[in-house]
Amino acid sequence: MLDKSQGTREVIRQAAERLFARKSYGAVSMRDIAGAVGIRQSAIYNHFPSKQAILADLMVTHMESLLDAWEEARLEDAPPTERLANFARFHIAHHFDQATAVFIAYMELRSLEEDNFAAVNAMRRRYELAVRQILADGVEAGVFQVPDVNVGARALIAMLTGVTTWYREGGRLSRETIAEIYVEMTLRSVGLETGAGRSLCSTRP
Repeated sequence: MLDKSQGTREVIRQAAERLFARKSYGAVSMRDIAGAVGIRQSAIYNHFPSKQAILADLMVTHMESLLDAWEEARLEDAPPTERLANFARFHIAHHFDQATAVFIAYMELRSLEEDNFAAVNAMRRRYELAVRQILADGVEAGVFQVPDVNVGARALIAMLTGVTTWYREGGRLSRETIAEIYVEMTLRSVGLETGAGRSLCSTRP
């Protein structure tokens, strides 16, 4: 449901985000967005010059939020294992309520025009670099086994982000338990042996 207590610009963003996720960017018109908001199509142009501008704004805002939150959560001087576990917990926690934004960020990246793609991709690379650095530090310290840190970072982010495709509030496992299971899988993926997961959940599906 759209939150019309917020300003018109934000309501437009909410409507566009839902429509892009449900129908795809290419299948949504400015008229569709205006209809969802309950305003004339011409009124949208007081806030956004084009549909492309709305998509770019959604993606940039998503990445800015992610990067800002990571700056607050990251551990600077901890050992690589602790930093990697911290990253996994952060990424999972940040993405639990971001399913729609994450879906658009991945599925509609190809819909961005060249300049917008470059801006968003640069932000994605900044985030990926943080993970690569953790992995590289762990390999250098002799505690991680990662054949290629570039591939490893991308695979790790993809695995953690996948929680948005299936997580639903009120399920069998709490958010905290799910996060710890993902932390264990993350640590195992770099060659570390852990035992936490065996006590975190039952064998029931």
